Amino acid sequence: MDILQKLGVEIGMKRSQTRTIAAADIDTFADLSGDHNPVHMDEEYGKKTIFGGRIAHGVISLGLLSAAMAQLPGLPIFMSQSVRFLKPVRIGDTITASAEVIDMRPDKGIVTLKNTCTNQKGEVVIEGEAKCRLFERPA
Repeated sequence: MDILQKLGVEIGMKRSQTRTIAAADIDTFADLSGDHNPVHMDEEYGKKTIFGGRIAHGVISLGLLSAAMAQLPGLPIFMSQSVRFLKPVRIGDTITASAEVIDMRPDKGIVTLKNTCTNQKGEVVIEGEAKCRLFERPA
């Protein structure tokens, strides 16, 4: 029996993570990463851009995708990610990150996931694909 069978992984399995983005989340991420781009930090500056206001770092939403994938059975190890940023995320937006198994390599324990982040209006703000390798959890 391969690891994916053993863990009960199948095509269509989904995991998700939801969070409402606060100004403090953006500030904390900026301090952690060193990315103090004014479009993330300054509402007045943001109003002068194509976004019309302050927006969250795209990587914050990617972090929610990582959290969704971490809920897969066993010990998921993130291998790769491709994404398209479709709409900005703003303070007060509630983002739901979803990861759905769309392909499997049972011989290697690798799953391909369709990744989507949607806001509270149901608008897709990020879409992409990721690969994770699943291992048994150490005892």
